[in-house]
Amino acid sequence: MKVIVETIVLVLVAVALAVVVKTFFVQAFYIPSGSMEPGLKINDRILVEKPSYWFGSGPSRGDIVVFKDPGNWLTPADDAPPTGALSSGLAKIGLYPTGGHLVKRVIGVAGDKIVCCDAQGRISVNGTALDEATYIAPQNACNGPMAGCKGWSATVPKGKLFVMGDNRGESADSSYHLCRSGSNGGPCDSDGAFVPVSDVVGKVFALIWPAGDAKWVKRPADFAKIASP
Repeated sequence: MKVIVETIVLVLVAVALAVVVKTFFVQAFYIPSGSMEPGLKINDRILVEKPSYWFGSGPSRGDIVVFKDPGNWLTPADDAPPTGALSSGLAKIGLYPTGGHLVKRVIGVAGDKIVCCDAQGRISVNGTALDEATYIAPQNACNGPMAGCKGWSATVPKGKLFVMGDNRGESADSSYHLCRSGSNGGPCDSDGAFVPVSDVVGKVFALIWPAGDAKWVKRPADFAKIASP
């Protein structure tokens, strides 16, 4: 009887600790699509840390963040929760990767002006062109194909983020939602193009599965050159 009681107590303590860790510190997620290739591939398991954004310190340009759907960005397949009682239970306490979220890179923060594209097909932030060749998937013409290559710009409102996938041709991101109604030459619409900072769960800091691809995920140095708006 003593062993049973001790086992139950240990299990309850472990579950409580897992819930605390998930809520405040680290949570596991999986990559649901190819929008972040080549760095993060479909079904990769990632870890997201939350303390970096405590006390009002929001995401920085270049961070890869996980965030809640800001409004009809997810497909039904991407929004599906883990299946099976065990998987669902483990997901609730942070011991199994959860779905229903998006993973993108922060391109602009409040006040930033993003422009696509310069003569070399590069996206600019506050007048500084981003050299993204080291982390985005190769593009045919420019670094923002789902929104078109020319003539769009966006100024990020207070409390919002402008995010893009690293696989620009396969990412329904901020640029897509900015220009999906005007990608054939009409005006772009800023409604629904930005992600509220309050929807961000945390910053991706590690790829943990497959084990052979495990690595730390860091912010590209190129973003440090961007001037304040």
